[in-house]
Amino acid sequence: MPIDYEILRLVWWALLGTLLAAFAIMDGFDLGVAILHPFVARNENQRRVLLNAIGPVWEGNQIWLILAGGAIFAAWPTLYAVSFSGFYLAMFLVLLGLVLRPVAIVYRGKLESWVWRRAWDWLFFVSGFVPALVFGVAFGNLLLGAPFHFEETLDVVYEGDLLGLLSPFALLCGLVSVTMLALQGATYLTTKTEGEVAERASLFGALASFALFISFTLAGAWVALGLDGYVLQSAVDPAGPSNPLSKTVARQSGAWVDNYTKWPWTLTAPVVAYLGAAIAALALRYEASRTAFVGSSLAIAGVIATAGFSLFPFLMPSSTRPDHSLTVWDASSSQTTLTLMLAAVVVFLPIVLAYTSFVFHVLRGPVTEAAIEKGEDYHY
Repeated sequence: MPIDYEILRLVWWALLGTLLAAFAIMDGFDLGVAILHPFVARNENQRRVLLNAIGPVWEGNQIWLILAGGAIFAAWPTLYAVSFSGFYLAMFLVLLGLVLRPVAIVYRGKLESWVWRRAWDWLFFVSGFVPALVFGVAFGNLLLGAPFHFEETLDVVYEGDLLGLLSPFALLCGLVSVTMLALQGATYLTTKTEGEVAERASLFGALASFALFISFTLAGAWVALGLDGYVLQSAVDPAGPSNPLSKTVARQSGAWVDNYTKWPWTLTAPVVAYLGAAIAALALRYEASRTAFVGSSLAIAGVIATAGFSLFPFLMPSSTRPDHSLTVWDASSSQTTLTLMLAAVVVFLPIVLAYTSFVFHVLRGPVTEAAIEKGEDYHY
């Protein structure tokens, strides 16, 4: 028996959010370690400890970005077309950062020169900071609305530029993302390192937790009190054909908090974000590193879910022509495509989870300065 089109769209909306959260949790600690690298590591051995803490796993963690991108491409082709064309330069910065990371990790050890290695260390920092910032800025611009519209032939016209994305609210969302991933990197380091490195990671993790609490609160207050949201004014058939030009949308002050009034259970998302950050901070205080990592992961999931619940049913609002905004109900692939892809997810996602769990089980245990000094089996 085929699954209802409306249910399929909701399932794929939830799957997209889950994949984005999985990427932020798994590759997020790689980005966070890069952000913290110049501040947590104070000598050559400590810098190598950080690099070897993520060295065996960072490539595998990027599978979640590939899965999320593939899900957007196949399940939400119109969203893919608008976002990857309109945000082209921003996406290029993200890809540049992701490409720079392995280059910095590998090339820093090619010469003994202090200047050479420190230059690559700072480029490693850039490889974490820039993608983290851009991801947050992108979410901020989703809440603000993107300057695009469709021609009658459904060709996309994007009217913005890279600098236009860097509004004060979007940069605040970027700060939320940077602090969130720095916290994730710090809690991961407390599970994979010892001694001075773990102590500094714990300190910076506590600072990142506080900064996340403040920036997330400021962003939420801005959304609730000073930011126009978008509301559907005409009825949309949740099981109808995908046509982003068949509805009426209006901008309305405070609209992004309507879902929390309509469905009070969605308030669990910001609660989980705050609770996760608090758990991480307390666990770092009492040297419970694994609990801290779970807390920071919960904070990430809560922050992303908060943005998703606020936007629903919108995927990408249009600031120039609100009626052309993309929603869950008018930007998806066909029912047949979504059904076949869901079957593939049911088969292959457990495989990804299984091999990821196996790899982290095999690589459990800390990376120490003593092991680095002895020249044990570490590559960076």
